Amino acid sequence: MKAPGSSALNIVRELFSAIEAKDLDAAMSLMADDVSYENMPMKPITGKPTILRVLRGFLEPAQEVEWQIVSECEHGDTVYNERLDRFNIGGTWLELPISGVFRIRNGAIVLWHDYFDMSTYTEQLRKITSGSSAKS
Repeated sequence: MKAPGSSALNIVRELFSAIEAKDLDAAMSLMADDVSYENMPMKPITGKPTILRVLRGFLEPAQEVEWQIVSECEHGDTVYNERLDRFNIGGTWLELPISGVFRIRNGAIVLWHDYFDMSTYTEQLRKITSGSSAKS
């Protein structure tokens, strides 16, 4: 867990760096034990062990991960961002536009909301896993 004096924006940026490096120990160290992760088209999940399993599922198939920040702002303990999450799976990039909201308490992420279009994700994943080409 980060020191309570760390800015919310820096904590979220550290999370993204850890995700891109596929360093799940570092990513989890930035979250509170009771963190809630809500991919808005799906049901919320709570707690580090469950979130760790979900992140592994997203990251393990990818040879490379890039989370490109399009815009971001910090308001107190809340960070808002627009980003493009990219996963290189078998030489093809799956690209998912996302809007994220993060709330920080005592130097740790306590709430993580991601808003995205599920069909954008599933269609690209279907093409990749069936051998068709998605965006490169």
